[in-house]
Amino acid sequence: VQLVESGGGLAQPGGSLRLSCLASGFDFKNYAMSWARQAPGKEREFVAFITSAGGTTNYADSVKGRFTISRDNAKNTVSLQMNSLKPEDTAVYYCNAYWALAGRDYWGQGTQVTVSS
Repeated sequence: VQLVESGGGLAQPGGSLRLSCLASGFDFKNYAMSWARQAPGKEREFVAFITSAGGTTNYADSVKGRFTISRDNAKNTVSLQMNSLKPEDTAVYYCNAYWALAGRDYWGQGTQVTVSS
């Protein structure tokens, strides 16, 4: 099982980044996917969620209206489009796959996002 995040980096305040997570080793279409982040000295926090078929999404209040989660079940990928970035968005961003019926929960290694001028 692998979840590999990419697309992190340095962005200026007000800028944009697009994160991607490529999944392998499990039946991706059965899993709800989410993004979480962890800033230095803070606990990991929920960012965005999408159901297995992509019909429902949910966002943390702090990113609502700025971030968009999407998925492509044919390509086993989930993405996070991040617009209007703020310095407080600086964190390591993690991809998560969760299948409640099977009790399976997988995490990627994370990708660093830094928002700074």
